[in-house]
Amino acid sequence: MDSDVSQNISSTIGVSGLMSIVVSLFCIGLSWWALQNLKLDLFIRHPKGAQGKLLQLLLAVVLGHFVAKFLIDYIGWSNMIRYMF
Repeated sequence: MDSDVSQNISSTIGVSGLMSIVVSLFCIGLSWWALQNLKLDLFIRHPKGAQGKLLQLLLAVVLGHFVAKFLIDYIGWSNMIRYMF
């Protein structure tokens, strides 16, 4: 009985972790796609160079992380609503 509960908790945590990874990667990809339209040449000397692309990648990771964190938090909050009643 105790191992069934432990296994259920482990599987729930595993699914939650996998969902977080997938949502994060999706949001980073979406951010990268959206940043392709940004005119970086207004801010960077050589936007097509390695440093320009690295900056664009880092911006995509940061923006994607914040969007993914919001979505994951929102899913968690909406799951908590069921315990209100």
